[in-house]
Amino acid sequence: MKVTSNTTVKDTIKLLQITDTHLFEAEDGSLLSVCTSDSFNAVVDAVMQESFQFEAILATGDISQDHSDASYQKFAQGIQSLIQPCYWLPGNHDYKPSMNSVLPSEQIVQAEHVLLGEHWQMVLLDSQVEGVPHGRLSPQQLDLLDSKLRQYPERYTLVLLHHHPLLVGSAWLDQHTLKDSEQFWQIVEQHSNVRAILCGHVHQDMQKERSGATVIATPSTCVQFKPNSDDFALDTCAPGWRELELHSDGRFETRVKRLEEGVFAPNFDSNGY
Repeated sequence: MKVTSNTTVKDTIKLLQITDTHLFEAEDGSLLSVCTSDSFNAVVDAVMQESFQFEAILATGDISQDHSDASYQKFAQGIQSLIQPCYWLPGNHDYKPSMNSVLPSEQIVQAEHVLLGEHWQMVLLDSQVEGVPHGRLSPQQLDLLDSKLRQYPERYTLVLLHHHPLLVGSAWLDQHTLKDSEQFWQIVEQHSNVRAILCGHVHQDMQKERSGATVIATPSTCVQFKPNSDDFALDTCAPGWRELELHSDGRFETRVKRLEEGVFAPNFDSNGY
């Protein structure tokens, strides 16, 4: 599968990441007092107001909170106005039978590997372990990553998965990290073409370096988790999304955008979900 950049001079690929929407079947379905449908739609509307001309949407898991077909239909309908193709992978809250039956469409694509322009590739990994919040990559997923890095050594690589492969510094979140992550890193370190690893799950903006790659986590479209808090805690930051620009020389630029400060405030007295 190939996505061709509209930018011919610099061959820059522009991508939009939307993650952790936690949608419900019910219109008023709320997570920690935030109506996730309303916050998701507000993010989409805000993206529409931006001048960022992206080639694809990346949905990195936890699309649904209640496993319902209707929640996935709501996501599909919600991004129609963004026009561009959407690549998705499951998070720990997702229900893959519904994802596989509802989401695939002309706009929403299930893919393991995507060629981005002439210089980049994207590998999408499934880190879901059914019924638990932590993640793990099966031998098949590890083989997928290794094989694509070997097959296209000349292409810079963006790796996508839901769970964070590096600790974020919050004990309650880091118990739900990518387990056996050293197997993942052993593969990354055998190659020289992984530039960025993009995940969701932690509901916050994070960038950390390891082995020549940048691990990037992105705010949720609903509630935000407070960074560096060992106990469950919510952040005051507004819902957000991420823009990425992948350049032909292997460099990339990225930035988080957010809704107006103070909107969709959660219940700060919550002690978990």
